[in-house]
Amino acid sequence: MALLPSVCVIGAGSSGIAAAKALHQRGFAFDCFEASDRVGGMWVFKNPNGRSAAYKSLHINTSRERMEFADFPMPRSYPDFPHHSHIAEYFDAYVDHFGFRERITFGTAVTRAEPRAGGGTQGTASAETGWEVSLDTGETRSYDALLVANGHHWDPRWPEPGFPGQEGFAGVLMHAHDYRGEDPALFRDRTVVVLGMGNSAMDIAVEASFHARTVYLAARRGAWVVPKYVFGRPLDQLPTSARVPVALRRRLQEAVVRAAVGSMETYGLPRPDHHLGQAHPTISDDVLSRLAHGAITAKPNLESFAGRTVRFLDGSEVDADVVVFCTGYRVSFPFFAPELIAAPGNELPLFRRVFHPQRRDVFFVGLLQPLGAVMPLAALQSDWLCDHLAGDYHLPPDAELRADIASERRAMAVRYVASPRHTMQVDFEDYVAGVARERRRGAARAALAGHALPVVVRSVAAATAG
Repeated sequence: MALLPSVCVIGAGSSGIAAAKALHQRGFAFDCFEASDRVGGMWVFKNPNGRSAAYKSLHINTSRERMEFADFPMPRSYPDFPHHSHIAEYFDAYVDHFGFRERITFGTAVTRAEPRAGGGTQGTASAETGWEVSLDTGETRSYDALLVANGHHWDPRWPEPGFPGQEGFAGVLMHAHDYRGEDPALFRDRTVVVLGMGNSAMDIAVEASFHARTVYLAARRGAWVVPKYVFGRPLDQLPTSARVPVALRRRLQEAVVRAAVGSMETYGLPRPDHHLGQAHPTISDDVLSRLAHGAITAKPNLESFAGRTVRFLDGSEVDADVVVFCTGYRVSFPFFAPELIAAPGNELPLFRRVFHPQRRDVFFVGLLQPLGAVMPLAALQSDWLCDHLAGDYHLPPDAELRADIASERRAMAVRYVASPRHTMQVDFEDYVAGVARERRRGAARAALAGHALPVVVRSVAAATAG
């Protein structure tokens, strides 16, 4: 059996454990480094690594069957939309079921990942390929390949350049990332402004509405608020297929949502300036009811702050005690030098959201935002990467690869609302079907080339293959 590349996996959240499991089953020598003392990433409430945005009442907004790994179903005792504690428990069970917990080094963060000089560029494997990985223990290790699975919901993105007077706001100003939902006094008998129309904004506005004097939900743009259930079953389990044209799928989905909840304007929300599916969906069974009952009041975007006064774009003002910015996250790689790999404006062009166009020895797992759940796609990407690292899948020629990336970016600009949130958006079924086609083509290329490895094997991971 040919010697396989050694691999470093950064992170043991939902995507990192999918990568580690695939590498373990395929016999790779690898190390997986996790800054926390447990797996699960953002799904671990108050994760010791400080990067989880989970709050006490958090439940998944994609259904159990949509989120689970195909080869390890969630317990049927779980509800259709499990609590975060169920998900953390599930990820722990996944690691133990497949037997690779000892392959993860806990309490250890990657502080720096640096390529060997000149290695891995322009699609050629040279004697200089590979990575030097520095750890917060002071140790440095060498690897032939790097799998990045550090997540993209941990580095809060605040409004830029910010609103006039924002720095002098006299009340509590916080990002949704820091909300834990354990202190009812935060909202009790107070006037609360929540900025955003995503899932966190809806959840926090609903929670605040049961304690606050008044809650205002400020929208920078309109959004489709989608119910979790339609026709007595989770909406994301209704039949769909990549064979159905996107435009037709969109019309059918819009018809279903309108039949279920009516128009957004009925609830005082702005009319969406896009079709359903052109932005990441906002899923809530509760916020429309709270709006309809007057417990939450819809407002346009913020304009400015003055003391405790918050002014909205329609000229109205409120004296607010708490303002929560639900304004998303930045894609960050603190272990890379910015000039090496960065994602300004959350843009990191990749081939099929996995392969870097310049460095062919670094790969990304879970760096995508599907209309659906990330976890099954991370498992799909991990299996694909194992094929590639074993020489059983070859990338297309450089010009074709770059043309594919450019084509995807053009299609994304047409398909989705322009925003940092949609720089890595994919349709679940379309992505799965596209990867399947590309894997078949890449397998044929590998067979013609004699299954050559994509990198030169020079290093041995500390955790050798089991």
